[in-house]
Amino acid sequence: QAQLVESGGGLVQPGGSLRLACVASGITLDYYAIAWFRQAPGKEREAVSCISSSDGMTFYADSVKDRFTISFRDSAKTTVYLQMNSLKPEDTAVYYCAALLALPVSGYGPVWHVASNYDSWGKGTLVTVSS
Repeated sequence: QAQLVESGGGLVQPGGSLRLACVASGITLDYYAIAWFRQAPGKEREAVSCISSSDGMTFYADSVKDRFTISFRDSAKTTVYLQMNSLKPEDTAVYYCAALLALPVSGYGPVWHVASNYDSWGKGTLVTVSS
């Protein structure tokens, strides 16, 4: 099992930016994916973005496309960033990173957004967008 620790959350005004970090340890596989999910009060957890370790392919929810960017910090691929720009009040949520410790036959495209596919989760970091 992987261990995941998020950081970087906080209070930001609408239109502002934040960068979240997820530090992963205990991953010994060559093929895995790291994703960000979020959960707002009273709402279900939703997928935000995902990155594949094997080829760096990225996936985004429509609600954050063109505003958020996911990336590995370096070639070690143990830290994943989520750069969030043009933040809106509706982006307010607890943000979780998660690890999918396998390479599905179909690739990550059809499955990255499904929370139950992920093997390990961090404890989350709170992002509040408010004036």
